[in-house]
This record gives sequence, structure tokens and C-alpha cells, in this order.
Amino acid sequence: MRIIARRTLRKFVESLSRHKDQPAVKAALDAWFEEVRKACWTSTAEVKQSYATASIVTAERIVFNVKGNAYRLVVAVDFEKGIVWIKWIGTHKDYDRIDVTEVEHGK
Repeated sequence: MRIIARRTLRKFVESLSRHKDQPAVKAALDAWFEEVRKACWTSTAEVKQSYATASIVTAERIVFNVKGNAYRLVVAVDFEKGIVWIKWIGTHKDYDRIDVTEVEHGK
């Protein structure tokens, strides 16, 4: 899968520079990125096979748990084109304040 944009993950990790979770979050996001980059998903069912704890919100919107569900990563997926767009990343507490179906990066 092609992931747009890794920079979003890097900036999020940088924003945690003085937080004790930063190394664990960085490791979890790096692992997620590499696994998804190598994946060839064609459906949400295949995503669930790889990530049983992922939440399928719509046919295109998926939420991944990061670092034991302390953080959430919202993505949009175009299975036909093999593209994953990072839409939002933040704490579980912040996730509870967003509309996961509408959230866009930078908003």
C-alpha cells in the first residue's frame, strides 16, 4: 500500500518529544508503517485479518489502535488504488472529541 503522508506520523512523534511515551509511540508507528507499506489489502476484511483491533468505520475509513489503544490513527483507504491516507492521529481522549467520518489532516 502507498501511505500518504509519513510526514504526519513523524510530526506527531516529534510533538511528543518530552513525553515518556515517545519512544514506544515511535516504535509502534514505524512498525505500523512498514506492515501497511508491505500489505496488499483489497478489502476491509483483509485489514481485519492483519489488525483484529482495527475499527472499520466505513468502507473507506479505518481506525487503528496505537500503543495499546493509548493513541488512535484514523486513515482513509482506496483499495482499488492501493492508497492509505493518514487523516488524523492523537490520543484516545482527543479521538473521543472528533467525528471520525469527517476528520481531515490538519483540521
